[in-house]
Amino acid sequence: MPFDRSLAGQWTSPLSSEVTWRDTALYALGVGARKDELDFLYEGLGPRVLPSFAVVPKFQPMLDLLAKSGGDLSLLVHNAEKVTVHSPLSARGKLVTRAAIRGFYDMRRFAQVLVDARTEDERGQLVAETTSTMLFRDQGGFGGEPPPKETAPVERPKDAPPTFAVEEATAPEQALLYRLSGDHNPLHADPEFARRVGFERGPILHGLCTFGFMVRHVAKALCGGDATRLRSFEGQFRRPVWPGETLITEGWLVRPGAVALRVKVRERDEAVITGAWAEFQP
Repeated sequence: MPFDRSLAGQWTSPLSSEVTWRDTALYALGVGARKDELDFLYEGLGPRVLPSFAVVPKFQPMLDLLAKSGGDLSLLVHNAEKVTVHSPLSARGKLVTRAAIRGFYDMRRFAQVLVDARTEDERGQLVAETTSTMLFRDQGGFGGEPPPKETAPVERPKDAPPTFAVEEATAPEQALLYRLSGDHNPLHADPEFARRVGFERGPILHGLCTFGFMVRHVAKALCGGDATRLRSFEGQFRRPVWPGETLITEGWLVRPGAVALRVKVRERDEAVITGAWAEFQP
């Protein structure tokens, strides 16, 4: 079925979600938070909310749009994510999210779809904006425009050693835990489904889970553990990660409040997130 490119630019109806501390703590556990990050896990301390939680309320409206797009969801791959946080996320209250497809782009073999989302609190204050880069494998060649070229606000210095590196193992059950925050794609749980779509080793970790690990690692290395100081961050998902593998986040401090990033898997010495960066309150 061809893509319905008339969807581009049409915002969805507002979708409300009620957030409790259980939702934000479950998300934090899903992206690897440990007991030394109790501020994000225990309701007696708030809790604080990881800024990458902004990807949770946008997931359903984004999925609804992609289901209407005409693309084959079994061939869908999450390629990149960008988050801008405008005000601290709360562990309690209502969030309202709208999403829109910015455009359909032709990459010959792949079709790229950019999905923007805006999340507001119950007072109508803008809390976060996200942009998801989604790829439909083997569905390019439909005669569309090529993807727009954007320059990253923070670029990794060439031939310079990283300012920091944070290493952390994921759990064999990491994907099963992360999916409880809303991404129920069987690719991350069902071994037979994973093999059927080309992943012989079995279910892979969500790209957004690795993304959350990266955000936590930046907070540990540069923000004294206070992830709420992070204002914006982005990453491109280059290779799959299997639950149980060890992630290494490397960071290059380019200027006060700006860091270029890369995430590798130690066991394969392979970069899995590239073109990454974060901006934070120094």
